[in-house]
This record gives sequence, structure tokens and C-alpha cells, in this order.
Amino acid sequence: MNKAVELLYDEHEIIMDAISVAKQLGKKTEQPELYEQQVFALISFFREYADKYHHFKEEEILFPEMIKANELLESGVVMEMLDNHEDFRMLIAEIETLTKEKKYTLAQDKLEEYVEALTDHIAVENEEVFEIATTLFSEKELENIYFRFKDIDYELGENNKEGLRERLNKIKKRNEVDFITSDTK
Repeated sequence: MNKAVELLYDEHEIIMDAISVAKQLGKKTEQPELYEQQVFALISFFREYADKYHHFKEEEILFPEMIKANELLESGVVMEMLDNHEDFRMLIAEIETLTKEKKYTLAQDKLEEYVEALTDHIAVENEEVFEIATTLFSEKELENIYFRFKDIDYELGENNKEGLRERLNKIKKRNEVDFITSDTK
């Protein structure tokens, strides 16, 4: 597999880890402080990692290059993916507002809507978009795209990106401990 596509797949795996944490939060709506803390941590993760690092690469590099190579993609799958990205931003804002208003059940409903849509989106990208990209571009073109992706990570801060992964891992571990202790009560 090419490095450019592999980088995007790897980012999807990390985002899927955050999705699994988000799905577990529904059990915590009765613990307001813990729920709020974890929802805000996930909102931050999704905004920074999924949107700022991952979606940005697609919007600024991958999708425009795909459209240059085949204009028909613009009104098809690429437009759908871009629309999804906008929908995700609106959903995250709604989740944040509902959580600040202490409407935890409604916030969790929106969070579940968000993660379901994001899961579907990732499946389309993995199974269709990235496959199209690998057939559309030469190895040299994909290598160029990869280096442009790496430039984005460098400009946005590779340490920050790694820090986001580490914070997600802490949330996951905290969740695992919380669920183990709540199951034994």
C-alpha cells in the first residue's frame, strides 16, 4: 500500500478508537462531571485530530488532486465527503452546546448520530475514495501527496498530533477502568 493512503488509513484507525470511546459514554450520562469531562475531551479530539489534521489533508490536498485528475469526481463522491465534513462540524457544535446546557441525554443522542455518520464516512473513504485514489494516481504522484500530507502534520505540529493520540489513549484507559469498577458494583 502507498504511504499516502496508509497514512489516511492509520488516522482512520485512531479516529475509530475515539468513536468506540464515544459509544460507551451513554452509560455515563448519570455521572455529570465525568460525562462532561469526557465529552469535552472527545470534542477537542474530533475537532483537532479528525478535522484539523485528517479532514484538512483530504480537503486541501487529496480531493482537489482527485478532481484535477477526474472532474467527474467533484459532483460525486468527493462532494459527498466534503458535505459530510461540514455536517460533522455542525454536529460537534451541537454536542458542545447541549453539553454546556447540561442536556446530557440529548448531547449523547447527537454524539451517537455523529459517530454513526463518521463511521459510515470512514467506510466509504476506506472502501471507495482511497481505492479510487490508488488507481487514479501514479506511484510518483501518490508519493508527492504523501509528502504534502507530512508537510501539513509538520506545520500543524507533529508533537501536538501525537499528544492528541496520547490523550485519547488516556481517555480509553480511564473508560476501561470506570467500566470495570462499575460492572463489579
